Parts: sequence; structure tokens; C-alpha cells
Amino acid sequence: MTTPAWDPAQYLRHAGHRGRPFADLLARVPALPGDRPRIADLGCGPGNVTALLAERWPTARITGYDNSPEMLDKAHVDHEGPTAGGGHLDFAPADVRTWTPAEPHDLIVSNATLQWVPGHADRFPDWIAGLRPGGTLAFQVPDNIDAPLHTLMRDLAGTPRWRDRLAGVLRGTDSVPAPGTYLDRLTRLGCTADVWQTTYLHVLTGPDPVLDWVKGTGLRPALTALADDPGARDAFLAEYRELLRAAYPSAPYGTVLPFRRLFVVARKPA
Repeated sequence: MTTPAWDPAQYLRHAGHRGRPFADLLARVPALPGDRPRIADLGCGPGNVTALLAERWPTARITGYDNSPEMLDKAHVDHEGPTAGGGHLDFAPADVRTWTPAEPHDLIVSNATLQWVPGHADRFPDWIAGLRPGGTLAFQVPDNIDAPLHTLMRDLAGTPRWRDRLAGVLRGTDSVPAPGTYLDRLTRLGCTADVWQTTYLHVLTGPDPVLDWVKGTGLRPALTALADDPGARDAFLAEYRELLRAAYPSAPYGTVLPFRRLFVVARKPA
């Protein structure tokens, strides 16, 4: 899988729809052990949902971590600084594949990031060990690698015209384990785990809205791989656009994008 180059503006074009699952995740996070909690957001992106953590825990010291300079620049400008309740929000570069808490944390959270991290479940022991007693690990990931927007992308990338340029570039079908795998791994680490799935029916508007959506996320590796050849990039987008139009037909009120997500809230024993 190619490490994608991120475009904060493109990602934020659907910020409302993308932010709702994070709010739903936070609604299931139990009370944290510390009065001034220490919180880490792994894969914070442009920081727009990290800011929701400060609303929920206004006294917290929160750090958002990401490996995209473009995303971190946006987060620094838009969200960094003291919070209304006396806490503080900042952002720092980090690779989720190797990040380990340098101090005890009350909450480690991640929003739509771990699907990009091969073998991320192997990081759970270090993260759970870095939580205070009674602390929580909470994350959500897209669980729709079998949806048309992904299968059509992979099928197109595997055609003779594109396979030499895009072989191995896209996220694989094994990027998100089965829900029971998360439950088993975290329970064996001593946590009480709450695991569930939700399918959102996002009603998108505008021309080719599903393509516009995926250009901010799942399509980024292909766009990165073709960035040095704008003609090839545009040709790939044109072919993919026609496939998406057939798979996601528009209605008078917009285009419906069914999107399944997987949620995990794991609490360390107090």
C-alpha cells in the first residue's frame, strides 16, 4: 500500500458526515479516571474532530498525532491552544505504527485511521499498558472494504491499463479485522470491550459526490501514485467516475452512500 499524500481541504469537504461517527464513538466512552485527563488522538488529521475531545473533556491535556505535514499544519492553525475549561490542545508528528505513550493516558482515541496501519491490533498491548487504571482505548474504522466504491477502485486498478502503475497501491481487503477479532484481542488483554457496527446512509449532493468523497480518503494512494502524471491521473478518475455513477445512482434529493463503520471501546480495569 502506498503512503498517501493528504489534502486537508478535500478531506474537510465532507466534514459533517465524517465527524458524526466520532461523536457517536465518544458518546460510548465512559468516565475517565483523571480530573485533568491526558488524551491522545492517533491520526488526528486536520484536527476538526480532535477539537470535539476538548468539548467533552474541557480540562484535558490533548495531543493529536499524525504523520501528514499538511494535516498537521491545518490542525495547528485552526485548533491548537488553550481550551475553554483550562485544558490545552496541541498537535505533533508521529507514526501510529510505532507510537507508544510516554506517560500514563486516560484515553487513547483514533478516528478512521487504523485501517491505514497494517497489523494495528499488534499495537494494542503497548497502548493498553500506557493507560491509567480505568482508562479507555476507543476507535472507529471504516468497515466497508467490500463496498462498490472500493471493489470498483481495486478492479479498475487491476486492469491491463493500470496494473503496472497501481499494483499493490490500494488498501487491501484484510486492512480491518473482523469485529470478533478486536473483541478477542482486547478482552485477552484484560479489558472490557464494547464492539459494534453501524451503517450510515449518507445523502451526498453535488456533481459526482461519491467520487468527491473518496478523493479525500480511500482514493488517496492512487492519486499519490499518479501525481507525477496528471494525464494518467485524470484518465483514471474519468473511468472510475463512470463506474461510480452506475453503482451509486442519483435521486432527486441527492446520492445515497451506504457506509459501514466498526466501533471499539475498550476499558482497562480500574
